Amino acid sequence: MIEVTNLTRSIRNGRRTVEILKGIDFNVAHGEFVAIMGSSGSGKSTLLGLLAGLDTPTTGDVKIAGESISYLPEDRLAQVRGKKIGFVFQSYQLIPTLTALENVLLPYELNLGSDGLARAKELLSSVGLEARMDHYPIQLSGGEQQRVAIARAFVLRPPVVLADEPTGNLDSANGTHVLDLLLEMNRTSNTTLVMVTHDPNIAALAGRRILLKDGLVVADERKAVE
Repeated sequence: MIEVTNLTRSIRNGRRTVEILKGIDFNVAHGEFVAIMGSSGSGKSTLLGLLAGLDTPTTGDVKIAGESISYLPEDRLAQVRGKKIGFVFQSYQLIPTLTALENVLLPYELNLGSDGLARAKELLSSVGLEARMDHYPIQLSGGEQQRVAIARAFVLRPPVVLADEPTGNLDSANGTHVLDLLLEMNRTSNTTLVMVTHDPNIAALAGRRILLKDGLVVADERKAVE
């Protein structure tokens, strides 16, 4: 479902070139749950942005469901991101002038142009927000906003969902609830899930853990089948 080949990313800082990723190779199978770990500055968030097509690699390539996304024209890249990739941000990234329901509907309207109202309502109900659909983000708690973001990520049934520290801004109770919802939706939809996390307890729930250090993969471990 995801193919990463010789992926590098570097930036210029004055006269220096800073190498963030130094040649990353791995594949992720359909339905797999992969946790990406590493200390601050290891390159994990940069890698996730490249997987989402939010940034362009210096060299190498990313394929999502067989299609290379790294160097697509912006209009085609937007179509691929809209239909093949759901993204859950640490900071929620909800549009403040839209209600919870309208935020979940937005990818549907941008990419399919048809009526996704029933699907959006179903998802909001499944994350426990059936009574909060008409509320704006400012009227919702952090945990509720992240649940809206999860519903939005799954609304188009994308084959891949990427999550960047999705519990990082939440207290432990809300973080556990949001994580449980995300994993349950991953299991019921058989969606490929790639999650950046610093929390070893979260990583332990994944079927596979990829560890980055200094822009390189230093460990790629699969959970033993019980």
